[in-house]
Amino acid sequence: MKLHHPEAKLANNSSKLVIYGAIAANVVIALLKFTAASFTGSSAMISEAIHSLVDTGDGLLLLLGIRRSRRPADATHPFGHGRELYFWTLIVALMIFAVGGGVSIYQGISHLRNSEPAGDPTWNYAVLAGAFLFEAISWGIAFREFRHSRQEGLGLIQSMHRSKDPTVFTVMCEDSAALAGIILAFLGVWLAQMTGRPVFDASASVLIGILLAGMAVFLAHESRGLLVGESVDLEKLDDIRRMIEADPAVSRAERPLTMYLSPLEVLLNVDLNFASGLSVEQLELAVDRIERNIRRKYPEITRIFIEASALRMEHRARSAKAGAVALKPRAENWH
Repeated sequence: MKLHHPEAKLANNSSKLVIYGAIAANVVIALLKFTAASFTGSSAMISEAIHSLVDTGDGLLLLLGIRRSRRPADATHPFGHGRELYFWTLIVALMIFAVGGGVSIYQGISHLRNSEPAGDPTWNYAVLAGAFLFEAISWGIAFREFRHSRQEGLGLIQSMHRSKDPTVFTVMCEDSAALAGIILAFLGVWLAQMTGRPVFDASASVLIGILLAGMAVFLAHESRGLLVGESVDLEKLDDIRRMIEADPAVSRAERPLTMYLSPLEVLLNVDLNFASGLSVEQLELAVDRIERNIRRKYPEITRIFIEASALRMEHRARSAKAGAVALKPRAENWH
């Protein structure tokens, strides 16, 4: 299913801009780090190079997720493919945990067991300074886009939890971890140089791995919630219910049921009790009016299903009454 309002295209373009910026930065940084690691043999630098390489692959997976999520609905996927984006975000988290975190920890432990003095750290310092600059630029692009969608009064972590577009905050988390990893790598290289003990360099590699694993667990948790099927926030649900019950044709509305199909596509199902005595034409006008009012305020609600409890009960009552009338003549014949 394609998104049906202008914000969808803008959101996709913004997300792609953030990812393209991150991929470009990570490719350059990975090449610089691998070059420095080949000259110095620094364990922390090798871990950082692997980290940047994984981040590059993650950016490509997020682009794949965006592309696949925009495929139209078909017979086997009547609600579209929007949640593919959440699936590929989960894959990104698993890659960070297994490849980024796992390899970095393994690299550090290997160097702890067989520690050898590193070469001239000048390459490391130069590359880390350049990497920090590129990562800071990428982080700034991601944060600017995330700030536009951030709700006022919410903290950074809470805003990430409330966000339904995982692409931007995934890139921002990756860049944040990259900046922290660069600082850890710098401290490891510097302490190893000052003390002459390569154990600090290897320990920095282990800490970078733990940092990546922790970030991956956070991203996996957020992606899992979206993939399983999250509802809109409670405040919005209450507002939708008030809007529906404000319609003169509605006597009562049950609590709406919602689920995100993609960052800007929401499915809404609500059970209503309409006022008695309404004609079929009045009911049709009421349903159209309710759907129009909801979409006007919440354009991300693209699919609305309204069930009418009162109409079902009235239909059953009429069917039962008609059945009783039909059976009565037969009962008289038995006498």
